[in-house]
Amino acid sequence: MADLFASSSATPSPESYDASSIEVLEGLEPVRRRPGMYIGGTDARALHHLAAEVIDNAMDEAVAGHASRIEVTLDKGNRLTVFDNGRGIPVDPHPKYPGKSALEVIMTTLHSGGKFEGKAYSTSGGLHGVGVSVVNALSTETIIEVARDKKLYRQAFSKGVAISPLEEVGAAPNKRGTTVTFTPDPEIFGAESIFDPLRLLRLVRSKAYLFAGVEIRWRCDPSLSSADVPEQAVFQFPGGLADSLAEQLGDRPTVTNQPFAGKQDFPAADGASQGSAEWAVAWPLYSDGSESYYCNTIPTPDGGTHEAGLRAALTKGLRAFGELVGNKKAKEITADDVFNGVELMLSVFIRNPHFQSQTKDRLTSLEAARFVENAVRDHFDHYLADNMDRGRALLGSIVERMEERLRRRAEREVKRKTPTSARKLRLPGKLTDCASDDPEGTELFIVEGDSAGGSAKQARDRKTQAILPIRGKILNVASATADKIRANQEIADLNLALGCGTKDKFDEASLRYERIVIMTDADVDGAHIATLLMTFFFQEMPELVRRGHLFLAQPPLYRLTAGAKTLYARDDAHRAELEATEFKGKKAEVSRFKGLGEMNPNQLKETTMDPKTRSMLKVTLPAAYEDRQPVKDLVERLMGKDPAERFKFIQSRASAVDEEEIDA
Repeated sequence: MADLFASSSATPSPESYDASSIEVLEGLEPVRRRPGMYIGGTDARALHHLAAEVIDNAMDEAVAGHASRIEVTLDKGNRLTVFDNGRGIPVDPHPKYPGKSALEVIMTTLHSGGKFEGKAYSTSGGLHGVGVSVVNALSTETIIEVARDKKLYRQAFSKGVAISPLEEVGAAPNKRGTTVTFTPDPEIFGAESIFDPLRLLRLVRSKAYLFAGVEIRWRCDPSLSSADVPEQAVFQFPGGLADSLAEQLGDRPTVTNQPFAGKQDFPAADGASQGSAEWAVAWPLYSDGSESYYCNTIPTPDGGTHEAGLRAALTKGLRAFGELVGNKKAKEITADDVFNGVELMLSVFIRNPHFQSQTKDRLTSLEAARFVENAVRDHFDHYLADNMDRGRALLGSIVERMEERLRRRAEREVKRKTPTSARKLRLPGKLTDCASDDPEGTELFIVEGDSAGGSAKQARDRKTQAILPIRGKILNVASATADKIRANQEIADLNLALGCGTKDKFDEASLRYERIVIMTDADVDGAHIATLLMTFFFQEMPELVRRGHLFLAQPPLYRLTAGAKTLYARDDAHRAELEATEFKGKKAEVSRFKGLGEMNPNQLKETTMDPKTRSMLKVTLPAAYEDRQPVKDLVERLMGKDPAERFKFIQSRASAVDEEEIDA
């Protein structure tokens, strides 16, 4: 060991390593050197994190009861302005830093602010005093205006350094609050990295939902507006999360007619409020849900302890209700049964929360689990018991999910025997199988989501056609590890349904269906899902493809009607052809299908599933190995681990993309 150290060329000599080698970074220079430590990186997500930091400071003023209005303005030049009519950042001299105002200290010093001891804010999103100073450090220009004590003050900064003194610029007799205007530094984020107006609009809108008492005004330059992003908007939602959930659900049917929503303060300790929880939960019937968690208005996409409290409250509540109504199966319910496909929002306000990192993706405060469980449980018990029909409906739906989960587990434990005998023994829970045990003439339709699956099940020929819904976009196997592929539930379901094995273990005689049909929506997302599925079959079951078992369904994108005549078009080109030939100048009423789930079963059967009237594309591979190599190279280039190749491909074909197609 001594010889190893003696011979190491990496060991500095005493002459080259002394006190002068020790570098001390001043002010906000650490942020500019290592931005990833503070905002998680320098990508688009990190860029928008800057906006969130400034808006969160304004929200803290509103939650504390000092502001009722927030204004967010996006201007040309990637310039964002956030105003709140709160107390205004203090501008008096800071006692610890002679010659500097409190405002300048806050803007140029890490770990400075009024949120450490809870005197200025009982709950807040900012905790460590680094948010706005980090924004300042990573911006080419930051201008702060403070209206306080009937006076208006202004100070300018650049890259974390004050470039002007704090100045009193005039009187402000009828105004108070703070205005922060900043432009992110392209040296940090890249010249092409700019704020996405739609992403900012959604952020602003979500903040208004999270605190019902605040009014948020949105403005953006006309050149940045679009059909989805108005030049001006005002967001104020007295119903809070319940309003947001209702908007997300739209007209989708749910297990219960009324969602489970409420709000509850946490018990006070030593006279000080411990915070509060607000929630809104619904269980959609035929579509995937989404879960959104917040702490002190900060999104926590990875959930955390507040999520654990909600899961415990709902799971224990349903078990107890099952015992009340004599449902013995309810004791087997798990949190995954309750939360599979749920649409929910949970927002908590707590003192001194702890997060996993500065980006606050996960809440780790242990007391949050207990607070939320106690706050929600009593409300949920009343929700179930006050309307027994509603409670039984929800319990019945959850028990069905539980039985499906147990059935899946049992299926995984059953050893495969023969293709015929195993056909009914080992099937994924979401698969709706056909009646025929003979693979000849049978078809497996792979569809996206339960909504499309529901339409396909009604449109199918039960004797020969099976339906397997998959959830969202399947894993890209070309860029995933073998362990990740094995762990993926959608891929496991596919393998289980087909029964033929993968790669060198592929056995055509064990294939349960003669044709495998990829049936996705006739839009960009559908094409993406189809591409991912074809990549899966190419990599994992190339022989299945080569032997002609894989097909692409061709669902229509448009329905054209003139008088008694109705025709369907696959795409824009086909639509133009039909209008020019079949309708010959007649004005046809054109409707666009948003997805397979929107088509009624008769339409789906007639256009896409009935062998007598449909058209399908067969996916094939060259028989000779040397002819397959170019295909393999193409898949690796466009679907592999190197995103630069995909970017080159997109760039080279960008000019061929129709703007109307993108909007669609």
